[in-house]
Amino acid sequence: MKPTRHLLAAGLAAIIFAPAAHAEITMDRVAGSEISFEGLVQADFIYFDEDKFDFGIGGLSRNASNDGRRQEWSMRRAELVLKGKGPGNNEWVMGYDAYGKKWLDVNWKYKIGGNSNHTVQVGQYKQLNSMEELSSTKNNDFIAKANITNTFGVGRRVGAMYTYGDNNWAVAASIFGRELTRGGNRGNGFGVRGYFAPINNEDTTLHLGLSYNRYEAEIATYPGATQWDRARLRSRPNADLAANRFVDTGNIDRAKDVSIIGGEALFISGPFKVQGEYMKTTVTRKFDTLKNWNGSGGYVSAVWNVTGEKFGYKGGTPTTPLPNEPATGMLQLGLRYDTLNLNDGTFTTVGGVPTVAPYTYEGGKLDTWTLGANWYWHSNFKVSLNYVAVKSSKFYNRTPAAFSADPNWNNRVVNGRVHDDPNMVEARFQFFW
Repeated sequence: MKPTRHLLAAGLAAIIFAPAAHAEITMDRVAGSEISFEGLVQADFIYFDEDKFDFGIGGLSRNASNDGRRQEWSMRRAELVLKGKGPGNNEWVMGYDAYGKKWLDVNWKYKIGGNSNHTVQVGQYKQLNSMEELSSTKNNDFIAKANITNTFGVGRRVGAMYTYGDNNWAVAASIFGRELTRGGNRGNGFGVRGYFAPINNEDTTLHLGLSYNRYEAEIATYPGATQWDRARLRSRPNADLAANRFVDTGNIDRAKDVSIIGGEALFISGPFKVQGEYMKTTVTRKFDTLKNWNGSGGYVSAVWNVTGEKFGYKGGTPTTPLPNEPATGMLQLGLRYDTLNLNDGTFTTVGGVPTVAPYTYEGGKLDTWTLGANWYWHSNFKVSLNYVAVKSSKFYNRTPAAFSADPNWNNRVVNGRVHDDPNMVEARFQFFW
């Protein structure tokens, strides 16, 4: 049996034989540190009404694509997390996704002088862009995060961060390098984020925030021992299990760095929550003769706790309450509009080599509407159902022979703009503690 399976089995056994299920399990106190154990297990189902492009449903870890199937059932996450609080002002966390085979938050945090207004953090943690990404994964409003979060978000990196503020405002700065998991994201960089909640009381919260991140493009090696830096932006159509992407810039070669500026807003009124974010990304090129690439996108969403539970707010992100009546659970309804634009006009060629992927003049544009429902039962279970309507377009310049040889395409087109408008039904079953 593989080590990751041992970890997952140990986590499930701890829950099964625990006297009662809670949000976390307090295990022991070691060297003055109170150690607790948390976990998150998610399984997804998706049905894809494919239009033109074969998104290759087949699961994240099996590298399946072009299998002609329109539905799939797969594990999504199996996260196991150890947390320690103390001694003194110290906190630490160590998390691993046994299904995705990657490290999660692995860091140490210290509150300077016991004052929560000043905090330093070292290790791997989520970087300072995207309010949605910084929010708890187990309480995602929709099954798939917004396209800008998955495309422009920096995600977890190893670094050091300093935060100054309280629950109503804060500013934070981070320097970071590569991802802890082997083969993960790379590129040294920095990020800053600031937020302010001019209204923040028991029933109402208004939050406004800005962020900026910049990191080096990755180094890539090509045939003939040619080596240069590159960047690539692409997105699944709000479908985590899709293996292929229709919207994709391809490799933007001779890239110097990638910068992302983001704006965020959140309004909470009791059981209602409205939030939105906008991001603009620029890929700076190494030579003045090469055109910089720019892309942008945003989303706005609204969620209503039908059963009356009030949303919370902590550390610049919204929090999801537990059900008022655990036996009947909490019901949420949500709607989101999500847009992503990876088009930046025509591109320049260097020595006959295109600066974006072969045959593509544009990265494409993607617009989605998501209607969702979540049911939280007791403190540990969640069932989600989403309907997603997608509209996407991309300009292609390919020969008939090239399309015939490409298994991603169900319908052949030659030149011009291709419109692909698939719809999907998604379901998620979640257990967490």
